[in-house]
Amino acid sequence: QVQLVESGGGLVQAGGSLRLSCAASGLTFSRYAMAWFRQAPGKEREFVAACSWDGTMSYYADSVKGRFTISRDNAKNTNYLQMNSLKPEDTAVYYCAARSPIYSDTPKDYACWGQGTQVTVSS
Repeated sequence: QVQLVESGGGLVQAGGSLRLSCAASGLTFSRYAMAWFRQAPGKEREFVAACSWDGTMSYYADSVKGRFTISRDNAKNTNYLQMNSLKPEDTAVYYCAARSPIYSDTPKDYACWGQGTQVTVSS
C-alpha cells in the first residue's frame, strides 16, 4: 500500500532552518504531484507548498513564499521542504501528501498522507 513517511522535524529558534523529507513507497512516485500541508493546534490544515510530478513547477502559500523551497528526487522517491527564516507562527505538524496527476491546495483532494512531523519554532 501507499506509504508516505516524513522526517526532519524538530525544535528550532526563530530565524533558523529545517529540512523536512518525505519518503514515498507503494506508488509510482514520478506520476504524483507532491505537497506539504501543516496544522497548528486548534486550526485547520493549511496548504504550504506543492510541486509538479517532475519538479519543474512549484507553488507556495503566501505565508511561506521566499522562505520555503519544495523539491523532489524521483530517483529516491523522496520529496523535500527546505524551511529557512523560520518564525514562531510556522509551528505546526507538517504533513506530506501525494496526488495524481496534478497538485491541489485543498486537503480534501488528497487521499495519500503521511503521519506528520512536528516543527516547533521558539521565539
